[in-house]
Amino acid sequence: MADLVALFTSIGLSEQKAKETLKNEQLSSALRDAVIQAQNLLGSKEVDKSIGNLLYSMASRLRDLRRLTYLTNYITKRKITTDLQLSSALEFVKNHPEDPLDQKAFETACGVGIVVTPEQIEDAVELIIRAHKEQLLAERYRFNMGTLISEVRAGLKWADGKILKNEVDMQVLHLLGPKTAADLEKKPKAAKAKPAEKEEEKVEAVNDVKVEGKSLMEQLRGEALKFHKPGENYKTEGYVVTPNTMDLLKQHLEITGGQVRTRFPPEPNGILHIGHAKAINFNFGYAKANDGICFLRYDDTNPEKEEEKYFTAIKDMVEWLGYKPYAITHASDNFQKLYDLAVDLIRRGHAYVCHQRSEELKGHNVPLSPWRDRPVEESIVLFERMKKGMFAEGEATLRMKMVMEDGKMDPVAYRIKYTPHHRTGDTWCIYPTYDYTHCLCDSIEHITHSLCTKEFQARRSSYFWLCNALDVYCPVQWEYGRLNLTYTVVSKRKIIKLVETGAVRDWDDPRLFTLTALRRRGFPPEAINNFCARVGVTVAQTTTEPHMLESCVRDVLNETAPRTMAVLEPLKVTISNLPTNAQTEIRIPDFPADESKGSHVVPFSKTIFIEQSDFREVMEKGYKRLTPEQPVGLRHAGYVISVQRVIKDGSGKVVELEVTCSSSDSVEKPKAFIHWVSDPLQCEVRLYERLFLHKNPEDTSEVPNGFLSDINPNSLKVIKSALIDRSVSKAKVFDKFQFERVGYFSLDPDTTADKLIFNRTVTLKEDPGKI
Repeated sequence: MADLVALFTSIGLSEQKAKETLKNEQLSSALRDAVIQAQNLLGSKEVDKSIGNLLYSMASRLRDLRRLTYLTNYITKRKITTDLQLSSALEFVKNHPEDPLDQKAFETACGVGIVVTPEQIEDAVELIIRAHKEQLLAERYRFNMGTLISEVRAGLKWADGKILKNEVDMQVLHLLGPKTAADLEKKPKAAKAKPAEKEEEKVEAVNDVKVEGKSLMEQLRGEALKFHKPGENYKTEGYVVTPNTMDLLKQHLEITGGQVRTRFPPEPNGILHIGHAKAINFNFGYAKANDGICFLRYDDTNPEKEEEKYFTAIKDMVEWLGYKPYAITHASDNFQKLYDLAVDLIRRGHAYVCHQRSEELKGHNVPLSPWRDRPVEESIVLFERMKKGMFAEGEATLRMKMVMEDGKMDPVAYRIKYTPHHRTGDTWCIYPTYDYTHCLCDSIEHITHSLCTKEFQARRSSYFWLCNALDVYCPVQWEYGRLNLTYTVVSKRKIIKLVETGAVRDWDDPRLFTLTALRRRGFPPEAINNFCARVGVTVAQTTTEPHMLESCVRDVLNETAPRTMAVLEPLKVTISNLPTNAQTEIRIPDFPADESKGSHVVPFSKTIFIEQSDFREVMEKGYKRLTPEQPVGLRHAGYVISVQRVIKDGSGKVVELEVTCSSSDSVEKPKAFIHWVSDPLQCEVRLYERLFLHKNPEDTSEVPNGFLSDINPNSLKVIKSALIDRSVSKAKVFDKFQFERVGYFSLDPDTTADKLIFNRTVTLKEDPGKI
């Protein structure tokens, strides 16, 4: 095993990732064969990291292992050098299982031998920009730059995407110059023409955040959902009316005053995730939109998995999203009442004590229990004995005499668990199930609308049946579609595995989509609520890509995150024509588009730091930033710097530049303006990308070896010695900033008095490779 760990780390995998790979026998075997073959082809044990990344990606995605040798040969000989080429190659071999492969067709399909030079990219971009020049000058940065990239890509399919995008950005900047305050203002959306008889749609606030078009509040006012009014439950399709229904509804209205009542009923056995955000917005939002109330009710009927930290975290997340529960309740508040109702259910002939084991009860085609028709009094006595602890776990259950919508017979109402409860201690050793508890707690709290996700539709019949069997007030259950995201898992069991294997740190690791993780990453709660509104209220199951959520995040942070300058990979710059002790202060607006929102001061001295990527020693065609032949402007400073001397260390690496600076008013306008810091603070920066390589890591047809085999080895990059201006020195945990030209960042809870730590929330623009 140690040999394989060494083999895998030799191609660039971390030791943790190498050990994780060993857990997947098929993947580790394929990767081992590929690496050994690559070493033999190269005649060396040293395999370049870029080749290693492609070999790992190939081994984890290739289904037909007969093609392993074939593809490894192309990767090692650098005939396949990009992810785009590899994806095309994998698609080709998948669609051509016949032997032998048509080599010419294969190489054509994945661009073997095609080299797109920077000059070709530059020329192609120039042609496209020339074609759109008039529109670009008119619309400036409001123009959809994606159009330019798409048109260039159409003619240069195999061009490096990053080089292409960089070239477009630089040529647009050269044509238009830096963004002005007007460019940074949001483009107003054109009003849609509407029929005269329809009232114009409003822009409403969801927790004080405006959402264009139909807001979540509008969607939840009931018009779109056609919900029944309180007390008119019987008008709902499928609702069961009994002889006592109208009297019960009358009593219900006397208690509630006709008020809308909802509840959010999470199990306190894990952390809430992005799907729960929709449920929170739906339940609390529907009540709020209709002047009603919403309970936060913990479904705490499984003491084996419940912990205090989950109760606290759930409440924190509900409040973080901007909602205040009318009351915080627990299913356990009603344990005695639920027990009394269970005895009543037995007396009415609707429940019985059963001795079938749990394994006998699995599935839908199990035979009827031999104890189904036992006498009522016998079941009452046995149920009392269950309560007193006179049976072992699994020796007896209380079952209800009914058939669920999915065909399941006689669901369990109570089971025995000798586990102390978080709130009731050792008082109880029998605990009610969801199928028994949920509808009765809704009835006890006089819920008007029991809103559930679609998978609970199979339990609707048991919901109505049980309330009516006990002759108690019966609310209405209504199901809506779950919210799912690609490139993630939200199952508690799977997140626990990710934590246990070290793939993530904990439930709040910013690569996850738990709500605590999103908060730690820097996602504003308003953005999550806006995202739920954008997804909309629908009964259909929705699967959404993360970029829609990221877009909502950018919209909020663009308006709320003050700007600052930070350099992630610093290069020292000494300004030779400034005195040694020279230091001035420069005032920088926190929000360049609206300078009235505040500003901060940064020093400017003889020594500054810039990004290493903003300097190249050798001038390349199309490169617009600093070179020995090309000056560059410093953002906000009013200076242009020119290189006088390049200083290198013993290995030939550039470690410092000596430059001169001139007022930007006295020299020709530079082609680019870069950010910088002076007298900065050192900080750690954590850059996140998608945790999984595939859209659906839980889909075995897409990831046959399971979600743990699909971890992106580059999902986290930690930069220990980034530099940031001192204006952030008093920032608090979760404070958010835009690092100019870099992205949006949030201060992490790991921050100490001596060390600032920032998480990248999102990039400035959509990037398919980022979370």
